[in-house]
Amino acid sequence: MTDGSLKGKRALVTGASSGLGARFAEVLAADGAEVLLAARRVDRLTSIVGSITAGGGKAKAVELDVTSPDSIHQAVDAAFADGGIDVLVNNAGISIEKRVTDFTLEDYDRLMGTNQRGAFLTAQAVGKGMIAREKGGKIVNIASVLASSVLTGLSLYSMSKAAVIQMTRSMALEWARFDIQVNAIAPGYIETEINTGHFNSEAGQKQIAKLLRKRVGHPPDLDGSLRLLVSPDSNFLTGMTITVDDGQTLRGL
Repeated sequence: MTDGSLKGKRALVTGASSGLGARFAEVLAADGAEVLLAARRVDRLTSIVGSITAGGGKAKAVELDVTSPDSIHQAVDAAFADGGIDVLVNNAGISIEKRVTDFTLEDYDRLMGTNQRGAFLTAQAVGKGMIAREKGGKIVNIASVLASSVLTGLSLYSMSKAAVIQMTRSMALEWARFDIQVNAIAPGYIETEINTGHFNSEAGQKQIAKLLRKRVGHPPDLDGSLRLLVSPDSNFLTGMTITVDDGQTLRGL
């Protein structure tokens, strides 16, 4: 479905150089938005921007490091000066897998600095711009089913995504009067180029076999929830988290 519902809108997608971020950018562009693809390394965005524009969409590459407050403010301020931001998909994030006793302070600062502080500062900067612009907006934070579930080795990641969900609720509460809807998507296991090696390994196949429907998702499986949350159809929906996991958490991960 490409209904043009975002025609005339501008969308900023963080962490857009690969995986889910790249897919989100493609979907928003297909629905008519001018998409600002943001990542630390602009060169990694070139092919995605080229693919979108070759297909008739509108896209630009934006240098943005969510671990740097200065980088966030420079990118967001420039975007508002150049036409505004109507939609933010707050997607940038990383994962570090270790046992609780093995995490270092550097691990903690790196992961929380990206997933928690980076997500907050980006949404905060965009929210301020939307409030000043007085045209409302949509913010979609990318959380995870691990915000409410636990797996060995992913304690910090789970903590960071739990914070993203509470952040979503708090922002939705404070910004409702400005016609800004803030919601989150909590994906389950989604196969991307980062984890495809694992899911195709013996250990990965055993993991998949334990899932309720014995399969993992793929980036297009999130298209519907994203389209809902950025479209006028979600004008009466805010502070919510949509879990998209194919029932994976019904049995526990």
